[in-house]
Amino acid sequence: MPDVASAFDETEYAADMPRAHQTRRAVLVTALAAGACIATSGSAKADDDRPGSDERPQKDDLLVFSEGPQSGQVLKPSDLKLGGPPVHAWPKDPKTSVIRNGSRLNEIIAIKLDAAELDDDTRARAADGIVAYSAICSHAGCPVTAWVKGEGSDKNVLKCMCHNSEYDPRAGAQVVFGPAPRRLAALPLAVSGDTLTVAAPFAGKVGVSQSG
Repeated sequence: MPDVASAFDETEYAADMPRAHQTRRAVLVTALAAGACIATSGSAKADDDRPGSDERPQKDDLLVFSEGPQSGQVLKPSDLKLGGPPVHAWPKDPKTSVIRNGSRLNEIIAIKLDAAELDDDTRARAADGIVAYSAICSHAGCPVTAWVKGEGSDKNVLKCMCHNSEYDPRAGAQVVFGPAPRRLAALPLAVSGDTLTVAAPFAGKVGVSQSG
């Protein structure tokens, strides 16, 4: 790949050159910069287009951080603090190492809660109190990003800040406030040692449609 930084550095000398040379050099610098941007975006697109990257979470998939300084690293049970905050993650195929980030509908919220606070259905899908849900709001498809005290409640809930829909992760992420028409899809989990894995596909409808 061309050394874009070096190309830009040479513009410092443009003032000492004849106008025609300046023009040609400016064109060259612009072309090199554009080429670098195209190469970078092409590489990112290639990663998203890897076979399996847009498939929904599969049994035995690992989870990896989807954001922050640990982005791409495997999410372990020990990374989650009891009572939150939630962590956003992607599923990852353990056989091919493909991260399933080709569809935004694959992003997951994982949170560790007191198992005694979970209802029976939620507890059955949890692993040592850790529950996981789709990170896509069922109302308008916005990301669910907040972990705040619920409306009229003393407990924290998952909240979409677009239209204030709130979901209770202790009760299968059922809607407890706002315009969302249904709960978040739940992702069953399993724990083996310090490894957190997907135990089964999503239970429930993901987002506002089934398409990725």
